[in-house]
Amino acid sequence: MIDTRFPTAFQMVLTTAVHNRDGLRCTSFELAAGLGSNPSFVRKLLVPLSQSGILISSAGKNGGIRLGRLASEITLHDIYSAVIFDKRLWAARDDVPCRCPVSTHIAVLFESVARRAEFAVMGALNSLTIADALRQLKEIEQQELQAADPAGCPKAAAAKSLESL
Repeated sequence: MIDTRFPTAFQMVLTTAVHNRDGLRCTSFELAAGLGSNPSFVRKLLVPLSQSGILISSAGKNGGIRLGRLASEITLHDIYSAVIFDKRLWAARDDVPCRCPVSTHIAVLFESVARRAEFAVMGALNSLTIADALRQLKEIEQQELQAADPAGCPKAAAAKSLESL
């Protein structure tokens, strides 16, 4: 099963940033509607995002969700770490019987490969901020207006723009 916590949390924080930029606060209901997700899943992700200071949620008439710090101070690594905790990207199989040189040493070899890959992924996430994503989102929207697909589907233009992230 694919873990969707990080992309969901990223979208939640980015949506909140867009609302904040426009002088608005959003609610967990609005976030869930935008995600096409269950509001309880959104509220569950709000807990670690709030505990880490990425988002601030307040109840009441003037309540809502807002960024806990500047968009330029929130990295994708911060979001990932908040919702994934210390879960590894990949883990070696520990149930492989030692029958040959490969099966005997695959766990050590794979651990080395996984560590290098995880270091690269975390470095990439650490180099991107919500402010970067907001700028990229604006570029995508502009490209979408300039090169709308005849069928009205801007996904091709958006995919090209996302490659530069």
